[in-house]
Amino acid sequence: MTQTTGTVTPSTTDTQRAPVPFPGGGAGVGALVALDIDGTLSAGGTTVPAVTVEAVQDVRRAGHHVVLASGRSLVGVLPVARRLGIDQGWVVASNGAVVARVGDTLPGGYRLEKMYAFDVEPVIRLARAALPAVQVGVEEVGWGYRVDRLFDRRLVNGEQRRVPDTELWNVPAPRVILRAEGIIDLMVPLRALGVTPTPAGPDWVDVTPSGVSKATGLERIRERIGVDPRRTLAVGDGVNDLEMIAWAARGVAMGHAPAAVVDAADEVTGTLEEHGVVTVLRTLTAQDRSPR
Repeated sequence: MTQTTGTVTPSTTDTQRAPVPFPGGGAGVGALVALDIDGTLSAGGTTVPAVTVEAVQDVRRAGHHVVLASGRSLVGVLPVARRLGIDQGWVVASNGAVVARVGDTLPGGYRLEKMYAFDVEPVIRLARAALPAVQVGVEEVGWGYRVDRLFDRRLVNGEQRRVPDTELWNVPAPRVILRAEGIIDLMVPLRALGVTPTPAGPDWVDVTPSGVSKATGLERIRERIGVDPRRTLAVGDGVNDLEMIAWAARGVAMGHAPAAVVDAADEVTGTLEEHGVVTVLRTLTAQDRSPR
């Protein structure tokens, strides 16, 4: 049953309770804390409220591993990591298709740990056949997108380069953006191609390789840094967070999340405007300060 944390009013079927501390907790024993960006930490861009920045920094000082896990491309995730003061750590980008180590001493501020890429030509051809006006963007990691026509700069992170079709699909890529009215109707045909389509709005679908999600990227990091699976926490608000929330020992939905995300979560916290993620993060630092 979903529990409610913070200021969100529970339904008649919910029961409020204090979050259960991680097993083997205490100072110096770090948990893996996975945080979505858009709708969880930020309303967009690189702006993150000061109270959220402070909460993330407190959690990191307490010895926990904060990992950003986003549908954004890597070039859109890195500025948020810097805003949060994550000078050493890990990020998951492009809905799990990109896993990177971040650090001030690394060239460009990051090193790719893993990139899952696929042949994007069948995806683009299918979308074009069904919706000739579809707008297409193919991700270039760490730079931006190859596009068939330019997107509004507020909608994508990084640079854009308009190219002919042969350059859209001449090399494998970690993600394709498909944007058109009615694109959601292509979810089933896209899955039949053996890829992972994820809706990011009524006219927007992100397509990534088969079997890839934020959860697969986070599990790779968890194994690498040696965190107990029982000491994992994830906070998100979108349908692309469903696998991540199910993966975590403590999965938390933001208060404004759609019903499917709320139903999948162990807890529900406040909305973005209520700084719900801060409420969750403070439970970690409160545990570290508790008498033992």
